[in-house]
Amino acid sequence: MKKTSFMAVAALAGAVALSLAGCASGGGGTPTESGDGGDAAVGRACVILPDSASSNRWEDFDRKYLQEGLEAAGFETDIQNAQGDVQKFATIGDQMLTKGCGVMLLVDYQGAAPGVAEKAKAEGIPVIAYDRPFTGADYYVSFDNVKVGELEGQMVVDGLEALGKDPATAVVVYMGGDPTDGNAAMFKEGAVSVMEAAGITPAAEPPGVWDQAKSATNFEQALTSLGGQVDAVWSANDANAAGVISILMKNNLRDVPISGQDAQLGALQYILTGWQTGTVWKPVKLEADAAVATAIALLNGETPAADQELEDGTPYIAVTPNSVGPEQVKDVVAAGDADAAELCTGDVDGVSLADACAEYGVQ
Repeated sequence: MKKTSFMAVAALAGAVALSLAGCASGGGGTPTESGDGGDAAVGRACVILPDSASSNRWEDFDRKYLQEGLEAAGFETDIQNAQGDVQKFATIGDQMLTKGCGVMLLVDYQGAAPGVAEKAKAEGIPVIAYDRPFTGADYYVSFDNVKVGELEGQMVVDGLEALGKDPATAVVVYMGGDPTDGNAAMFKEGAVSVMEAAGITPAAEPPGVWDQAKSATNFEQALTSLGGQVDAVWSANDANAAGVISILMKNNLRDVPISGQDAQLGALQYILTGWQTGTVWKPVKLEADAAVATAIALLNGETPAADQELEDGTPYIAVTPNSVGPEQVKDVVAAGDADAAELCTGDVDGVSLADACAEYGVQ
């Protein structure tokens, strides 16, 4: 699915805060407050996270922020992780529905969410697609995925120009995401729009994955096919970038601009030491807050507000992402999305992270 409406999302954080406040104190209330008969399922938010391998965010951040936000508003939560298993995803969904849910918030994993959503909607339970779009959801809450791609594409273009290389003649490899993830096409759409405008065409484009080890293998094969020559790499996320960087290090290839997203610890270390050009930072709390506001509205029988929509008409609550280079790493730390002590310990390819952190004001 692709986004067809690109209206600006104004003052999102304020809107989310107002929505949270309105929903928490609105006329619907929790089941207990409104006297809905003691059916706890009506006030339960059921959440399925996808895995722990593709990113640490799901367990370290999303779980915490979703649970805190929903429970602070007086609602019960049931949050489980499918751990990268499609069958487990379906089983968790069945178990949740048997117990009862007032709303389901699903992060799709390899097409597992639509089946769960279909069963939920058959029972009259509204479904929120969180972070990844899928068919059958009532609402989609995520960062602006096309914008994420645009920021990544700009990293590649800026990186080439900073090295004095013409993007139109540069050897650029595209390392996209898993095509079963609805976001992957949006990331690519945004990135390609920026890179093509600068004259870039892909010299190689291995199959898209969300897997560091597979990305390393795929990139190494692409590099071999290109005779060992590469000027830049568009990588759709930090895990893929880490796989690519492992091969660049192996072949002693520096000064190769490479993008990413998620602001993972390793990526921030690569950025500080010059191996990765940048990452797209998506402060998870902003996305989780938007999802919480949407879920609370639905639990209260209200209609959430959405500023955009997907191609199939699904209302889309979009959150604005941020581009992070070495100068902005300190902002990620200041926001609590990375720990300075952990970030600034050790070295990368002989470069002291303590020195790099000092250079860029990370503390």
